[in-house]
Amino acid sequence: MPENATMSANAVHLTPEQVEDPVRGYASLRTRDELPHVVLPGLTTPVRLVTRYADVKAALTEPRLIRDRTRIPGGAEAAEGPDAQDELLEAASAGLPAEYVKYFAGHLALFDGEEHARRRAPLTRAFTARRIAALRAFVERTADGLIAEAGEQGGTDLLGAFAYPLATHVICELIGVEEGDRDQVCTWMRDFAFGDGSRAGEALVALVEYAKELIARRRAQPTEDLISALLQGARDDEDPLTEDDLIGIVFLLINTGITPPALFLAHAVLALLHHPEQAARLHAAPDLLPRAVPELLRYVSIVRIGASLYATEDFDFAGTALRKGETVTVALLAADHDPEEFGDGAERLDVGREFGRGDGHLAFGHGAHYCIGAALGRLVTGVVLDRLFVRRNDLRLAVDRDALEFGHWPGDGFHLLRLPVRL
Repeated sequence: MPENATMSANAVHLTPEQVEDPVRGYASLRTRDELPHVVLPGLTTPVRLVTRYADVKAALTEPRLIRDRTRIPGGAEAAEGPDAQDELLEAASAGLPAEYVKYFAGHLALFDGEEHARRRAPLTRAFTARRIAALRAFVERTADGLIAEAGEQGGTDLLGAFAYPLATHVICELIGVEEGDRDQVCTWMRDFAFGDGSRAGEALVALVEYAKELIARRRAQPTEDLISALLQGARDDEDPLTEDDLIGIVFLLINTGITPPALFLAHAVLALLHHPEQAARLHAAPDLLPRAVPELLRYVSIVRIGASLYATEDFDFAGTALRKGETVTVALLAADHDPEEFGDGAERLDVGREFGRGDGHLAFGHGAHYCIGAALGRLVTGVVLDRLFVRRNDLRLAVDRDALEFGHWPGDGFHLLRLPVRL
């Protein structure tokens, strides 16, 4: 039997329920001496899964674990064979126009070293603290308007009619999508990320073509938005971004700036609705808000499984003898519920939890690939918690818990499809 087939037969085949369950899904895996071989839901290729907080943090800064499989010493021969990351990309790109796939397949998370630094540096320079802080008033106005509209109706789908539009308008304000275009951009993104797949190709083409038009507009008439800043940086840089680089960045910001934040906000609200004592605690003590934000980021950890990492050589890691070319994947949700890091109450939501220096969690990753949008994520989360739980205490589920609808993608757990609530 081929070696990969043997590993797959002996691997733990995780279900979506296990991937999203930080306690029962990972408890037995954390106690193993070696990193377990697992097969993620909907995939066939086994990977080594890192579940302990300290090990995940170490993996994300280990120079011998890289993200670009083609850079493993030995070239194509060392990188041949089945790969879980390729399976995910193939599943995500099935039926999409081949000439457009490169714009979402060329994700920053899949590059290393100098190439990653080259692609990330313009974003880092443009994604300034001042630019993010200046968005607060806009975030507050937008959230207030959406809540007022929902209140007039007596309720809303907190994902589709609040979190998703809020995330869309915020990221579009940041990058410079004009107000008249935002509803259309939101529709394309929903078709690309949430639909039944029938319109995904059309939506991808539309998003990329819109990005091209937006770049051309800002090149001709710069404003104060992030795209204009990227274009100015490209003019000043000795190693300027190519047109494809800029299009990829715009698509990356639209893609990662809308769907994951919207899902996180919905799941964070659901977590508080499932823990009414914590919601009441936050309402009674607004000064807990700066603690509640990182705690919900930790507790939810909407990106449950990180990108694949590949060993560049044989070496020992986390009690495991890794071989060159072997695939390692980090379980961020598992790490953020590790009792060794968070104590006996790791599985509990605690809006008063005190964190040490730094984030105190790995929801935004760690190291060179730390989320560029982390500050924006914290700002929006704080505003939403303030508006929905600090300033009011009447938010309720509009359906029974067992009537909530969920779906999942390959390699991941379940995500909300809708969150009906009453206000």
